[in-house]
Amino acid sequence: MDEKLPKAYLNNKHILAIDYGRKFTGISTYNVGRDPFPLTWGRIKYENDDQLISEVKKIIEDEFIEILVIGVPFFTDGKESTMTRIIKAFVENFKTKTDCEVFTVDETLTTFEAEERMKNDPKYNFKVDLRKIDELSAVIILEQFLKNSSD
Repeated sequence: MDEKLPKAYLNNKHILAIDYGRKFTGISTYNVGRDPFPLTWGRIKYENDDQLISEVKKIIEDEFIEILVIGVPFFTDGKESTMTRIIKAFVENFKTKTDCEVFTVDETLTTFEAEERMKNDPKYNFKVDLRKIDELSAVIILEQFLKNSSD
């Protein structure tokens, strides 16, 4: 599932990560070699897959994104859920509609990790902010992708 790229390949690449959701989709970006760390970008209100793809494609074009990373959730035992299959279908659909490279990352427990980070961060007033949880989850997905790249 988690694809590995050589770290050198990622140099100077602009990456966008999404935490797909049926209410809101979180977005984060990272320009390797330019940004100090992955940055929260915001969230998109979900209406349907076509609308989401259209809005993400606009971000890709406007921000000159070269790599898209999409989080795919699994149960903690590694088995697929209904949402796993929904997101995998979304990924395959998206791949047919963009020239951008598309990768997936196991996003199991990213929302839990985002909540824990918020509770320990003065930036969030040490509280879980549901308006920001999706974009922080996207940051964690992006961090996982970067961590998985090989030397």
